[in-house]
Amino acid sequence: MNLSFKLSRSNYRNLVIGTDTKIPLKSGQYTTAINFDNAASTPPFVSVMEEINHFASMYSSIHRGTGYKSQFSSKVFEEARSIVLKFVNADPSRDTVIFVKNTTEAINKLSYRLWDGNKRSVILSTWMEHHSNDLPWRNKFQVDYVQTDSSGKLSLEDLESRLIKHKGNVKLVTVTGASNVTGYVNPIHKIAELTHRYQAKIHVDGAQLVPHNSVNMNPKNPLQSIDYLTFSGHKMYAPFGTGVLIGPQETFKKGISEYVGGGTAETVTHDWVVWEPPPHNEEAGTPNLMGVVALTAAIKTLTTLGMKNIDQYENQLTNYANSKLRSIPGITVYSHTAPGEPRIGVIPFNVNGIAHEQAAAILSNQAGIAVRTGCFCTQPYIQRLLSISPRQMDLYRKRRDISRPGVVRLSFGLYNDFSEIDILMQLLERISKHPTSYI
Repeated sequence: MNLSFKLSRSNYRNLVIGTDTKIPLKSGQYTTAINFDNAASTPPFVSVMEEINHFASMYSSIHRGTGYKSQFSSKVFEEARSIVLKFVNADPSRDTVIFVKNTTEAINKLSYRLWDGNKRSVILSTWMEHHSNDLPWRNKFQVDYVQTDSSGKLSLEDLESRLIKHKGNVKLVTVTGASNVTGYVNPIHKIAELTHRYQAKIHVDGAQLVPHNSVNMNPKNPLQSIDYLTFSGHKMYAPFGTGVLIGPQETFKKGISEYVGGGTAETVTHDWVVWEPPPHNEEAGTPNLMGVVALTAAIKTLTTLGMKNIDQYENQLTNYANSKLRSIPGITVYSHTAPGEPRIGVIPFNVNGIAHEQAAAILSNQAGIAVRTGCFCTQPYIQRLLSISPRQMDLYRKRRDISRPGVVRLSFGLYNDFSEIDILMQLLERISKHPTSYI
């Protein structure tokens, strides 16, 4: 797919709901909304809404129902697992798909299922992780953090040194597939190979990676396979409250799920329980069937479009925005990639002399541009990128009345286009030249 920076409108724009919605500005005028906050959540695909509406008349409670609609709904729900497995090339003979609310719940579930009470077990997380891939591990394992370099990129050398340091006690290396702050894409297969050589397992937090890049859990080299993968529908054009945990069935056969109830047990007395086999023993209560329908519809659309085509287009958007940002005096960009280096469409920056919250408010009030600011639930990573010392952080712990450090984040979706970036850059140029007039 040969695309040029001269292209003003995305070829995918008509596939997404709400791209031409008019919103009010502070002046009272209306403008077309520009959403550069896709790393938080994406709007739904048209195909997702159509599938939801089409399926609604057949919706019924799944499993054990004898009615036709219940049988049909159960079939749709169970077939969705195969669709998800195929999308990321998981092994259907080994792996299972557990449906949850989001990536956060998926990682929490995995943390409980891997915990065996061994206080010596170590989880290797990294300095670039979202809180959801850090906090769930802390109360069950020893957690150690793989270092990042001066640009914020993961150090494979430090990963290996920590695998050696912990001498076979590493239970899991848990790493983001792509950073929600800098957009860096981690070499997950190299990390997997290194991890497996030291007899540990790997989990990839795919919340940011899966919607933008092709993911292969089972490449030709078995050492490079991914043991566990998690991701969310709401970041891939299916915002209906569904997430996914993929991993070996064996992991979920032992012990008891942290969340049990209806649907998880095969036989129950007051004295003993026979649990359902995975994945059903992990999915207590009535599941979010509509969310699963939405997720599979989104996967079908993404597959039809081609993940490589999406990646190529979003990379052109990112390169264009990066080149424009770096040409504006007074803008500091906090991510650095070489030409051809893999990344997703996320760019963190600040405007000199203007607090990150103020900059975001100006963009929204003046031009209807939505961005996100702050630390994006990755506070240790932001502290490192901004060179904030532990002593400075102690001040924030003691005083809640002062503004917290952070950055402005642009994050692109497949429906964004170059003309939207031009509008943003024109406003940023004006702000950088006359910051006091906007404060």
